[in-house]
Amino acid sequence: MKKFTILITASLLLTGAIFTQTMAQEKFDRTAPLVGIKGGVNFSNLYTDDESDSQMLTGFNLGLFAKMPVTRFLAIQPELYFTTKGAEVAYDNLFVNGTARFRLNYIELPMLLVVNITPNFNLQAGAYVSYMISGISTNESTVDLFDFEENIDTRDYNRFEGGLAFGAGLDLGAFSLGARYSYGLTNVGKEQTFMGVSYTVPNATNGVFNVYASIGIN
Repeated sequence: MKKFTILITASLLLTGAIFTQTMAQEKFDRTAPLVGIKGGVNFSNLYTDDESDSQMLTGFNLGLFAKMPVTRFLAIQPELYFTTKGAEVAYDNLFVNGTARFRLNYIELPMLLVVNITPNFNLQAGAYVSYMISGISTNESTVDLFDFEENIDTRDYNRFEGGLAFGAGLDLGAFSLGARYSYGLTNVGKEQTFMGVSYTVPNATNGVFNVYASIGIN
């Protein structure tokens, strides 16, 4: 009897939540501009033409967005947020094993076209530009002598980056969930010359997969 009562109560609460959400969506004006905050988790990596032992680095993004409907099916969505990029490399040899991390911090400005496939589901595509503001390289190993954490000199890197972004989102009124992949078209490292020899370190581009949540505040 107790389990039956709990089941009925849970069913009523779920039904009420669905009804409330449905009513909220009916009242939500999808043709009006929406401004809000968004944030999520990043899974980033650095990609080269050669095979790499790098692994995804977990980070985050946090900032603002504005969704400006053109029609009920199309919208322009500019965003501005702080985001982390980079990669990590795990190594293991006869002398030492550990993990090296290369974290880059950017201010990013995507400009996306949002296509509403259904009232609640959309696809996104567009381009972005970002500006590197700082970076940290660290190494953690089984030998303390090799451990370090230091700030990188951003003058040795291409501080401006351009790329493409693709994603999908689920809209529940002013609240949204989504996933996106950003692919950098600009080399992270800046070409330099030492004793007549040119080199680029790192000779790689950024790639970031992120999942996010956003909410309108206007």
